[in-house]
Amino acid sequence: MSAMPTVLSSSATVKLQAPQDMLDKLCNVFSEHARVERDDAEGRIETPYGKAHLTIAGDILSLDVEADDETSLAYVRMVLADSLLGFAGTEKPQLSWVGDGLDSTELPYFREMRVVSARDLTPHMRRIRLRGANLARFAIGGLHIRLLFAPEGRKPVWPTIGRDGRPVWPEGDDALTARVYTIRTIDIERGEVDIDMVVHPGNDTPGSTWALNAKPGGVVGMTGPGGGSVEDARRYLLVGDETALPAIGRILETLPAEAEATVILEIDSPADRQSLQSAATVDVRWVYRDGAPAGTTGRLAGIVEGLDSSVISPDTFVWAGCEFTDFKQIRAHLRKERKHERSKHLVVAYWRRGFDGDNARRDD
Repeated sequence: MSAMPTVLSSSATVKLQAPQDMLDKLCNVFSEHARVERDDAEGRIETPYGKAHLTIAGDILSLDVEADDETSLAYVRMVLADSLLGFAGTEKPQLSWVGDGLDSTELPYFREMRVVSARDLTPHMRRIRLRGANLARFAIGGLHIRLLFAPEGRKPVWPTIGRDGRPVWPEGDDALTARVYTIRTIDIERGEVDIDMVVHPGNDTPGSTWALNAKPGGVVGMTGPGGGSVEDARRYLLVGDETALPAIGRILETLPAEAEATVILEIDSPADRQSLQSAATVDVRWVYRDGAPAGTTGRLAGIVEGLDSSVISPDTFVWAGCEFTDFKQIRAHLRKERKHERSKHLVVAYWRRGFDGDNARRDD
């Protein structure tokens, strides 16, 4: 007789001035990428990582979360705490979790990685192969990871987990720089991942500079996985610039033979094209900027708006990753003009001109 799957759980209670308002905000923000059920004094949130049950009693908001593994449980705690404490602002309520997965201050979704190799794929894309321990969890639960770069010349000090569920980051001279990337390929048995990184020769940006100088033996931190993934569908529309090329390449490789996909990719020039493999029937349309600065042409949004119903039909799953301006225009078009179901599209801002890090993905 097989053993029943183990469900891990944690809980917390928070005293708030306006718990009803907080419940409204949490349910609203999670409705973007999760299934949310809402009643007067409670809400249920089901994410790809786990579930949360939120209830109000007087001025107390109770949070009860559960997941199938320690990493997923830590993720649910983190995103809830981050959203709640962010919305609370100057109120600064106390939040402390009890339950499973709290015996250690180590982040269960962190790995220290070492560079195995680095090579150029195109003039603006460099593949970094990293090796680390216990990477099986990174093969499920999302396409994206964060790379953590320590200050040059200093021994890395990695983040730990706080009682409120959020990471505690090193500060001062030990402060880390974090950037989001896609796992292009993963080999669990060898403990290796390939990360394709857009590089900007001559421009001193943290990720690009690190990638251009990466050498075997170099150390970098990695957290994840995270980010949304595509849903099962017969037809797909995949849209992005070069920053989304690794994700689109990985998505295509997972599609079954009976699927159809239209791919629209904006890159600088034909020299930045890559071979894309898929068992599905794929129509790839390359769009060239011809020297125009990335994120300034508006072509991706314009092309999506001009597609007919044979490409964006009610059963099409649309995935897009691009600069913030195109992201907002594409998402608004799908929701307002096409009335495309939210469950049938995932549109994200991979970056934003004039902003860095997570600020690039914050919606105004």
